[in-house]
Amino acid sequence: MSKNLSRRVIVACTVGAALFLAAALLAQTGGIQQQTSPDQKQDQNIPDAPSAVQPPKPVPETAPPQEPALQDQPAPTPSASEPPPQNTAPASNEPPSQAAPDTSPNPVQKPPINIRTVPEGGATKNTGDQEDFFKITVQANQVMVPVTVKDESGRLVSGLLAKDFNVLENGKKQKLNFFTSDPFAISAAVIVDLGMKDVDVQRVNHTFPALEGVFSQFDEVSIYSYSNAVSQQANWQAMNQKLSDTFTSLAQARGRNNGPPVTSGPLGPQGPTINNMPADPAAPIVYTPAQESHVMNDAILKAAIDLAKRDKTRRKVIFVISDGREYRSDASYKDVLRVLLSNNIMVYAVGVGGSAIPVYNKIEKLHIPRFGYSDILPKYANATGGEVSNQLTRGGIEDAYAKFIGDARNQYTLGYQTHEPPIGGYRSIEVLVDRPSCRRSSIRPCVDLTAKDGYYPAPPAR
Repeated sequence: MSKNLSRRVIVACTVGAALFLAAALLAQTGGIQQQTSPDQKQDQNIPDAPSAVQPPKPVPETAPPQEPALQDQPAPTPSASEPPPQNTAPASNEPPSQAAPDTSPNPVQKPPINIRTVPEGGATKNTGDQEDFFKITVQANQVMVPVTVKDESGRLVSGLLAKDFNVLENGKKQKLNFFTSDPFAISAAVIVDLGMKDVDVQRVNHTFPALEGVFSQFDEVSIYSYSNAVSQQANWQAMNQKLSDTFTSLAQARGRNNGPPVTSGPLGPQGPTINNMPADPAAPIVYTPAQESHVMNDAILKAAIDLAKRDKTRRKVIFVISDGREYRSDASYKDVLRVLLSNNIMVYAVGVGGSAIPVYNKIEKLHIPRFGYSDILPKYANATGGEVSNQLTRGGIEDAYAKFIGDARNQYTLGYQTHEPPIGGYRSIEVLVDRPSCRRSSIRPCVDLTAKDGYYPAPPAR
């Protein structure tokens, strides 16, 4: 009996102790939850889901930056001082397009700025008066006439005005729409005849330094030479060391033999001989004297074609140094003159050798078979408004260089708009100058005026 009682007491004590421990553990667990709950709520930064009842909580300022939007969908970038735009869920289950827009003012959030730029090349063209201000109108039927006016002593006459000139085209007076006395930059094609006698060629070669000095830094020069064929020695460029070297190299050229061609003897074309007998008896003996050619027309045509491609704001001049002989050219005088007058090119020439001898130059004008023509250069000069100066000495040649380039640079330039069709034949031009203070006389005119005799209309541009 006592053993059973003692067992019951032990079991009761054990159960009581277990209940006491359970109660103590339960009380301790509740206290821990009460202590840690505020800290957990403080560290929780994840915002709640948006609700239709309560507005969403603002995102803290330390939130990470948003990724940039795609290029095809531009979006405004909010500044650091203003909160980003917030979206709220619609109150009903209707799609967003059918929901009523929220018109309530928001004093905190600014409306987004939607900036759209015009794509490159898509701007609307201005059709106002400003566009007409920058428009340049080119008249296809504009005629330009360079004019040289000199007094009785051969000096240039300055101070003339547009009202002092009258221009007649095919006998009809034209109204001037352009006039200037300003100097022009020059595009000059220098042509040297190497088919002259060697003594004349050497005399010309010593004048090249003076020829270089007449051109300014604004001019452009091209050098040609001809005898049996035409050769371009230097392309278009300003006067520089390269052109000087070209003139120096050209000064080493030699002219033709002063005597008749050699057809026999040890220097003849028959080959080597032994005791006046051919070294090779089987070789045929051919006597072929050199064919002399003076292709002056071809040389002027080559220079004129090149000058036609130069800038139209320049004065275009062909400067020929020759004895004036023309023989066996492919181009005719008429064809070359048409190119010159169609492109407003003037021809100046310095005659040397036989053309400078007072009596001999008149004999050379006669057409002798197999000798060619010797009056071509004056025809070119008179038709284009240029001039020819025949000189025998080196000093006279050098003075002619400076005189011609100065005259070409300081000419009066007259312009008018012709009413003739853009295509047609030759049109004659006559320029008259009126000087009230000068007494006119049929024997001795007041001034000496030089201008081109006419022109050919340029073909229309394609």
